[in-house]
Amino acid sequence: MTMTGVVLDAPDARELAAFYQRLLGWSATQDETDWVVLGAPGGGAGLSFQTEKLYVRPVWPARPGEPQMSVHLDIRVEDLEAASAHATQAGATLAGFQPQEHVRVFLDPAGHPFCLYVD
Repeated sequence: MTMTGVVLDAPDARELAAFYQRLLGWSATQDETDWVVLGAPGGGAGLSFQTEKLYVRPVWPARPGEPQMSVHLDIRVEDLEAASAHATQAGATLAGFQPQEHVRVFLDPAGHPFCLYVD
């Protein structure tokens, strides 16, 4: 078996894919109205997006009775401050709760949390 990617639901697949293209610099390998695939440079698992008409934005951190995240992305960076500025410029929002000193939690435009971290 080979895992080929992670799929994120969104109210608009193309809009969310465009955000991750700005953030990661990856190119689309498939681009349809409700389905976009971004390929990782050099191969490996990609990132896909599908339009979900009934999409409900997750709440992070989780709260009782609210839609919880089902997945988040971890993105290793060399310079946390520079990467955080880039993420914000790309359209991410810094989460109000930051649980670790060397990690920055952001929300993408559809509300999916992702973490930037340094080793």
